Amino acid sequence: MEAPSESHKRHTLSILVDNRPGVLARVATLVSGRGYNIDSLSVAETMDPAVSRITLVVSGSPRIVSQIVKQLRKLINVIKVCNLAEADYLERHLVMVRVRAQNGHREEIMRLCKIFRAKVIDVSSKSLTLEITGGEEKIKAALALLNEFGIEEQVATGLTAMPRSQLVKK
Repeated sequence: MEAPSESHKRHTLSILVDNRPGVLARVATLVSGRGYNIDSLSVAETMDPAVSRITLVVSGSPRIVSQIVKQLRKLINVIKVCNLAEADYLERHLVMVRVRAQNGHREEIMRLCKIFRAKVIDVSSKSLTLEITGGEEKIKAALALLNEFGIEEQVATGLTAMPRSQLVKK
């Protein structure tokens, strides 16, 4: 077990894998089997349909995350692993949120959409459904303001991230 004095922070791992059944389960089992919670998980096919990118966020000390990375690299069907916390990278979240839009609040909600560059993706007589993408702080700020109108429902993707340059290595 690691000493309590070691710093814990979030690490974003970018993992290229063969696009095959069971690969995601093996990756998730490796991390959770060592007693670590996956904070966020996102997976999708890359430009090459034979390859998927898993973006996985886990909290832990650099030593523990380094061990997880080493173990991931040993898995069959894992092509490349990169700890993006060690590099300059881009990250985005996506949230869809249904907000009550009654009593003349539509205009105010629409102004907030413009400020946060959100998109209205559905309209009903009583609500607006919005799509908001961006960094974690932007999403939190937008949701805090929209909560004043009454959030009826919200769903979110896991974090999606990629390095700014070619630094991914196995």
